[in-house]
Amino acid sequence: MAFQRSVFLVGLMGAGKSTVGRSLAHRAGLRFVDSDHEIERRRGMSVSEIFAEAGEPAFRDLEQQLIEELTGQPGIVLATGGGAVLRAPSRRLLHERGSVVYLRASPDELAHRMRNDRARPLLRGVDPRVRLRELYRQRDPLYREVAHFVIETGRPSPAMLTQLVLAQLELAGVLDPGGG
Repeated sequence: MAFQRSVFLVGLMGAGKSTVGRSLAHRAGLRFVDSDHEIERRRGMSVSEIFAEAGEPAFRDLEQQLIEELTGQPGIVLATGGGAVLRAPSRRLLHERGSVVYLRASPDELAHRMRNDRARPLLRGVDPRVRLRELYRQRDPLYREVAHFVIETGRPSPAMLTQLVLAQLELAGVLDPGGG
């Protein structure tokens, strides 16, 4: 398989961007990058620590710089953070420089998936279901604006979800199944 363009995954936290992205990159022989993990690696601290120490706007600055850098690299699969679409320059770069797949999941499904996850700074000290509904209302239009493809995640296994993404990319000519 060979990709004609880089692939960028967007969606709310817990939608499966990292899991699907890692699998997609492996199956296509491409480099996988998780933007949150890359920020953590470069800063030497977790996203939660960056939020606590510097605040969300400073984190978004780092995220926007990283998106500008990574979207300029060919042949990658990039799993973005859930808020990567909040800034217009990031949305433009994602949409123009690659094929964007929005992994869409309902807030209730996400709350169920993340019921034991304590590492998400935007879910600390609040009812996760209520907060995810707020984030969904705010971000769903932005994800749709930037996306070339919308994949409903529902309940398929990560392997099935990866296959759905691959099939969409192949049908659209983004993926050449006979290539490198």
